[in-house]
Amino acid sequence: MGSVKYEGPRYYLGDKNLTKLPMDAFVGAVDLDFEEVEENWNTYTLSDGTTLKVKLVLRGVKRLKRFEPDGSPIYVINSINVVRAVNVPPGLKAKPKESELPPV
Repeated sequence: MGSVKYEGPRYYLGDKNLTKLPMDAFVGAVDLDFEEVEENWNTYTLSDGTTLKVKLVLRGVKRLKRFEPDGSPIYVINSINVVRAVNVPPGLKAKPKESELPPV
């Protein structure tokens, strides 16, 4: 299992890994409505025995007036990651306390 070093935010525009989007990237961009068809959980087993579940949830989509080399339009998304730790080994857990957050 490899480790990944976090090097700050990255933006992806088509197949190009850019450190930032050009200032005019969103000029003329079109906001698109969307319908959730399926949102799957990705499941990972961590080296400490915990199972981590991660799901990307789409919040918004823009179609840029930019195109891939094959002519396909480029889309930019606004998303959040939902993360749940399940099957946490008992030795890693703290003593339960009353939650300050409402139930999900």
